[in-house]
Amino acid sequence: MALRLGDEAPNFTAETTAGTINFHEWLGDGWGILFSHPKDFTPVCTTELGTVAKITDEFAKRNVKVLAVSVDPLDSHKGWINDINETQQCTVSYPIIADPDRQVANLYDMIHPNALDNMTVRSVFVIGPDKKIKLTLTYPASTGRNFDEILRVVDSLQLTAKHQVATPANWKDGEDCIIVPAVKDEEIPAKFPKGHRAVKPYLRYTPQPNR
Repeated sequence: MALRLGDEAPNFTAETTAGTINFHEWLGDGWGILFSHPKDFTPVCTTELGTVAKITDEFAKRNVKVLAVSVDPLDSHKGWINDINETQQCTVSYPIIADPDRQVANLYDMIHPNALDNMTVRSVFVIGPDKKIKLTLTYPASTGRNFDEILRVVDSLQLTAKHQVATPANWKDGEDCIIVPAVKDEEIPAKFPKGHRAVKPYLRYTPQPNR
């Protein structure tokens, strides 16, 4: 059965390029991103892992750990990292799981149903400090993932986890948010002292609370 939002992220112990990890222990009390790639030495994923390597500081600022996974073995990963670092002018410092027995791929339903039985789909899982899945994305092999969007989503998830707001379409960190319908009009001044503007009774904006 496919994992759904709000499900607990399955725990596992796996070999990675940074040693053996227990996933939940490795996450600790922070956020995590688990993302899969179908195969080592593939062109689109080479650019993706390089992009993530260049923005690891952005994830760290948000208390987010990043973990990649592929069904290829550890020796293959290590050789591929050399290529990634060379071609993308970066240093891959985050772990990549070696999953030749497809333990993690099966736990997270990553095996592509319309391709080879060892071909993982290119999935992204954002996992909260409570170990619950907060977001899932799945991409085809031909389309590279937008990690700026993933950072934007993390900003939204972390904001809305602490404040009674939602983020509108195309929202970026620092922009106005929407007050959720559960907040009554009379509660707004106490909860949102920066003020608000009501476009409709159900559409009420307020400056980002944590800014």
